[in-house]
Amino acid sequence: MFRVILLILCYALCESAWVRVWEDNFDWDGGVDRSKWDFDDGGGGWGNNEEQYYTTDRRENARCEKFPGSANGRLIIEARKEGWGNRRFTSARLKSKAKWTYGRLQVRAKIPTGRGLWPAIWMLPESQSYGSQYWPDNGEIDVMEQVGYDPNTIVSSVHTKAFNHMINTQPTNGVHVGDATSNFKIYTLDWNWDKMEMFVGDEGNPFQQRVLIWEKHNGDWTRWPFDRNFFVLLNIAVGGAWGGSQGIDENIFPRRMEIDWVYFYKWQ
Repeated sequence: MFRVILLILCYALCESAWVRVWEDNFDWDGGVDRSKWDFDDGGGGWGNNEEQYYTTDRRENARCEKFPGSANGRLIIEARKEGWGNRRFTSARLKSKAKWTYGRLQVRAKIPTGRGLWPAIWMLPESQSYGSQYWPDNGEIDVMEQVGYDPNTIVSSVHTKAFNHMINTQPTNGVHVGDATSNFKIYTLDWNWDKMEMFVGDEGNPFQQRVLIWEKHNGDWTRWPFDRNFFVLLNIAVGGAWGGSQGIDENIFPRRMEIDWVYFYKWQ
């Protein structure tokens, strides 16, 4: 019993050392806070044969809305069936202006369902520091991905030069979350100098399920390029090599991902 109490106290002390250094709560009706977010723009397939055109600061695709009868709001990212830039679908891909090395990212979100959708919460490096090309040499952290034909499976992955999906070596794992599309869930990345872990849970226990762990061990940059600044991305893709592998149900649109808040913590 004494050992259990010690473990609880140690956990509480460890948690108290995390300090929130950045946040967005989206508590208004209107556009995205451009002091905190940029947009990717275009419809060239994004390296995955995706079908959507990402628009910039277009409220049909990205906006903030208060919850009905509440002062609290959320970010809406909406994929729509409409022609835009020689594409048949539109959506949005936001990227944080803030960048960090190591810390804890948490995002409370409710993700969509529908065959052909591919929502994601992920991170990319600020710049090219390693190797001869930006990707995959400099890394990618996929905190949460889901595809609409398998809506209750939450997937986390890591990509590096030596471990990436182009050569079928990426570390990846999926867990079953039965209410991922009907309730808000908290998606967490714990990123330290020697390992990173991804979790999915809820307010009662954000760390309810560990999805993936990836450790540095004694690897060089080809295994661990994660000692540089990364930024956060939030998006819904339509189609693509994975999201569209079982086709696109064109009768589902519009579809939205709702993000209640995004928090980043540093250990102090």
